[in-house]
Amino acid sequence: MKILSTTSAALILLGLPAFAQDSEKKDPNVEAAKRPSAILQQAEWTDLFDGKTLNGWNGDTEGYVAKDDLLVCQKGGKNLQTDKTYSDFAFSFEFKLEESGNNGIRIRHREDGDFREGMEIQILDQNGSKYNGEAEISGKPRKLTWLKPWQYNGSIYGVYPAKTGYLKPPGEWNKQTIIAIEDHIMVILNGAVIVDAFLDDLTPLAKPESTEHKSRSGHILLAGHNDHVEFRNLKIADYTASPASPETKRDNSPPPHFTALFNGKDLAGWKGLAHRNANERRALEGKLLADAQATADQVMNEHWSVIEGILTYDGEGQSLCTAKDYGDFELYIDWKIPQGADSGIYLRGTPQVGIWDPWKPQSKNERPMPANAEEWVEIYRAGQNQGSGSLWNNKIYRHLPLKLADKKPGEWNTFFIRMVGEKVSVWLNDTLVVDRTRLENFWDKERKLPLPRLDQIELQHHGSELFFKNLYIRELPY
Repeated sequence: MKILSTTSAALILLGLPAFAQDSEKKDPNVEAAKRPSAILQQAEWTDLFDGKTLNGWNGDTEGYVAKDDLLVCQKGGKNLQTDKTYSDFAFSFEFKLEESGNNGIRIRHREDGDFREGMEIQILDQNGSKYNGEAEISGKPRKLTWLKPWQYNGSIYGVYPAKTGYLKPPGEWNKQTIIAIEDHIMVILNGAVIVDAFLDDLTPLAKPESTEHKSRSGHILLAGHNDHVEFRNLKIADYTASPASPETKRDNSPPPHFTALFNGKDLAGWKGLAHRNANERRALEGKLLADAQATADQVMNEHWSVIEGILTYDGEGQSLCTAKDYGDFELYIDWKIPQGADSGIYLRGTPQVGIWDPWKPQSKNERPMPANAEEWVEIYRAGQNQGSGSLWNNKIYRHLPLKLADKKPGEWNTFFIRMVGEKVSVWLNDTLVVDRTRLENFWDKERKLPLPRLDQIELQHHGSELFFKNLYIRELPY
């Protein structure tokens, strides 16, 4: 199947309307589509339909036909699914409905005998006469519908309702993108976000006991409902989780789909920490912000440097921050610390994925000093001796790592961090140490406010020498 390298194709696939740029009154749902649209411009799109055959599909191959670059569900057509399965992806396509037409896109569909899992993104002419009518109430004509909110076009059927007002009339082409990454589902219709939901936080509306929406991998299935529906330009971008170690052979050279945060030569793309309190930093504006950033950059240049391709910190300045803000992403970082050192990785300006020396011997009042570092790790089962990678500042959700996977001080370690929504997974030296755990908002004392959706990544200063290299990032659409 053809691979598209496409800057322009993503905007076409997402169907961003021209009026979104010019309208004086900005539509928040159109504005919300701009960020994932920009990220998807960098995606590699693969055709799911070649325009001529049903190669790559199975199921009702008589009810569906390939004709004139269209994939047509004929009257009476049932289900057609991809041969391949997909977990995390962006699926873009166009569809055209007849009056009251009905179909669906079942994603992460699994079928083993009588066992079915997955969820359906509704495709429906919700304004059709089949689903609407009129009645006179108190002497006035009233429009009626017998659709549930979770049955409207774009909704996660039975689970979550879509926003309305963006579906084009029957006979016109609609452009839709479905983004499914871990439990995050987004639906963009004709350039507007109509669904933005985290499944783990939802109770299905139709059947609260249902678990179908929890499937994380499966086929993409066109769910026919006996109506004539046309599809074209069916394409997919794969966002399956990357391996725990980067597939690259040279230092500071990013693997496929990733961008280097550090070029191995200088501090381009980085800035100093303008304020240690993120809330106060975000509140800075104008000259106050410019002056604070200028001072922070001066401190950065005094204490952070590049030595033989290694990002090096002398332990006497402040944290180092990315010049760009990030939302959902995958991140590789190689790090090395001396004995007794302490550091961490702030995600969206929030502490932290911990880095420290678990073999640093310490004593407590009620216990004697251990004879050596290994004995300390065996005796004490809380705190830094549990190892790096923990979400150390969590109070409600788990803060300790699942395993101790550190290498000894002076040796290089590799983090792979995947952040989707507020949940973080961390691999340390190919070992899973944090498994989709919610990172709490440290800057909210009651831990009730959500994390900022976008902010800087920071390499934490904690008074120790630090060494970093091979910092690579892959932005995930959200």
